[in-house]
Amino acid sequence: MKRLPIILILLGVFLVSCQQKATKNNASQVSENEKKVEYPKVVKFPSLDSLMITAHLYQIDETSPFILLCHQARFNKFEYSGIAEKLNEMGFNCMAIDQRSGGPIGKTQNETYLRALAKGLGIDYVDAEPDIRAAIKYVSQNYSDKVILWGSSYSSTLALYLGIDMDEVSAVISFSPGNYLAPHKGSLIDKLEGFEKPMFITSSNYEAKYIKELLEKHKMVEKQVHFIPEGPGHHGSRALWINQQGGEEYWTAITAFLSDIKN
Repeated sequence: MKRLPIILILLGVFLVSCQQKATKNNASQVSENEKKVEYPKVVKFPSLDSLMITAHLYQIDETSPFILLCHQARFNKFEYSGIAEKLNEMGFNCMAIDQRSGGPIGKTQNETYLRALAKGLGIDYVDAEPDIRAAIKYVSQNYSDKVILWGSSYSSTLALYLGIDMDEVSAVISFSPGNYLAPHKGSLIDKLEGFEKPMFITSSNYEAKYIKELLEKHKMVEKQVHFIPEGPGHHGSRALWINQQGGEEYWTAITAFLSDIKN
C-alpha cells in the first residue's frame, strides 16, 4: 500500500509532461500555419490620389535588395506567383502590386482595378503611373531606400520612364516595353539617351526589333543588358512562368543580371 502514493505521483508527473509536450507541439504547429498564411503577406497602401492599392509582400529579411514587381495589361499581382518565390531564393525581397490598369487572372482578382472601377476612375495605362510611383515611395520608406523596378508590357514602359525620373529607383528590369506612351510622356528613344542606371531589357524574339529602335540613341554601358531570346520567347514577364516553354533562357539571363547588380 505504501507504494501506491508513489505510483500516483509518478503517473501525475508523466501526464503533466505529456500535456506540456502536446501544448508545445500544438503551438509550434500553429506558428508554422501562421507563417504559411502570411506568405506572401497582403499589404495595402494609398496611391498618389488616395486609391487603395493591394500588394503581395514576399519579404525574406530586413536587408536584402528589394524588387518591385508590376504586371502587364489585364493582369494582376498573381502574374508573379512562382517568379517572386524564385527571386526570394536568389536573395531578393519582392513586392508585387495590383495596378488600376489590369484585371483578373483566372479566379484571382485585381483589387486596385476593382476599386478604381467603383470610383469611376481612369484605368488606362498612364492612369497606373501614380500607383507605381506610390509603390516605389512605399517601399523606399518602409523596406529599402533603393528599389529595383520591374515591369511587364505597359508597366515595363512606365518602369523606364520612372527609372529615369526617380532617384529611389536603382535599376530597371523591363519585359517588352514600347514607345506608345510618347504622346503623353515624350519619346523613350530620346529619354533613354545617356541613361546610366543598371538596366535589363528584353522581349519576345519578334519584338526585339522594337527594343532596338528604343535604344537607337542610347549607348549601352556597364550593367546594362538587352537580352534577345534565341527561341520565339514571350511578351512580358510571363516568359518566366514556371514550366513556360523557352523560359529557361530568360531565367539564365535575368539571374546573371541580378547577380551582377547585387554584388
